Amino acid sequence: MSAQAQVYFSGGLFLLTYAMIMLEKIHRTIVALTGAVLVILAGIVTQEMAFESIDFNTIGLLIGMMIIVGITRHTGVFEYMAIVAAKKAKGEPVKIMISLATITAVCSAFLDNVTTVLLVVPVTFAIAQQLRVNVIPLLIAEVVASNIGGTATLIGDPPNIMIGSATGLGFMDFVINLTPVIIVIHIATMIWLRILYKKQLVTTPELRQNVMLMDEKNEIKDPVLLKKCLVVIALTIIGFVLHQFLHLESATVALAGATLLLLLTRDEPEHAFHAVEWPVIFFFAGLFVIVGALEHVGIIEMVAKKSLELTGGALRSTGLLILWLSAIASAFVDNIPFVATMIPLIQDMGRLGGIHDLNPLWWSLSLGACLGGNGTLIGASANVVVAGMAEKRGILITFINFTKVAFPMMLMSIVICMIYLLMFYL
Repeated sequence: MSAQAQVYFSGGLFLLTYAMIMLEKIHRTIVALTGAVLVILAGIVTQEMAFESIDFNTIGLLIGMMIIVGITRHTGVFEYMAIVAAKKAKGEPVKIMISLATITAVCSAFLDNVTTVLLVVPVTFAIAQQLRVNVIPLLIAEVVASNIGGTATLIGDPPNIMIGSATGLGFMDFVINLTPVIIVIHIATMIWLRILYKKQLVTTPELRQNVMLMDEKNEIKDPVLLKKCLVVIALTIIGFVLHQFLHLESATVALAGATLLLLLTRDEPEHAFHAVEWPVIFFFAGLFVIVGALEHVGIIEMVAKKSLELTGGALRSTGLLILWLSAIASAFVDNIPFVATMIPLIQDMGRLGGIHDLNPLWWSLSLGACLGGNGTLIGASANVVVAGMAEKRGILITFINFTKVAFPMMLMSIVICMIYLLMFYL
């Protein structure tokens, strides 16, 4: 195959893969793996080159954290936290909405967004039923908060994991540079939701008392396991904070934490490995190979040059372009393949445009891609999962209704990010 034919084949296959992921007719993992196999069979890259293009630091970090969370979820600690939050709010629906959303945001900064909502949402249904209020405002608040909280740290959202792994930015880099603006965005979003739903979320004193009678202690199913999990989670977070100083990759810290927890619990590894979302892992692997093929044939460099022509290579205009492009794109398409494509693109833009400090561009990409997922029902995996859980209970969250509420909030969050970036980075 000629060099030009390789460019057309790789580019066409990438676009087809993206389209198939958006259509969701075939599972996205199968689509990604098919694309990866085709670029190897077509001779675009060799098998060795394909494996080299896979970011095993991202893969290792995801697997390690999935094992830790998978074991911890059996303790009931997340359900315990949700009921405590509801009781602290004295059974007032609006305060409960904000409390549960805040817990979701904090947990999502350290755990996978999907796992967090899977744990919090069932309790939310129970509380809403006790109060006899519409559960949809609570669910929307939790979904939005999960994507906001996940943006705050290296391990909170897959795009951040990928950016950190590709650039060498550490856990504390993300905390120092992103957490301040994320706190502001979360507060602004909660105020927005409070104003929006204050009249809808009303209940009686008698029903509020029902929530106060719920016993959170009953949710703790294994106190001994909980102590072990909390110790390992604490050590793992300390490891993330110090990993740059210890010259350890973030994947090493996560896998070390998972291994220590397996040793302490002496659980059968089969049970722990069931918690690993293997379709997600192979989805990442397939995407890395496809993007590696784009890089190999020169498409990434070509797009980088065109982008630099558009912005003139200026840091401010380039950063704002990346922020808004990432946010709008991530509202409608999966942010993982988008970020996988943007990482080598930004690296090439820096090399070709002579931009020495790329960090402002990485923060623009992270904020845009993670927060953009709040724009529509299909913008992030957590959104889709919660909609599915609601549907099983006979509650329909439609694309239009979700978007009418969430898209304006997403735009508000990106405007706040733009002001933040212009003040401190661009």
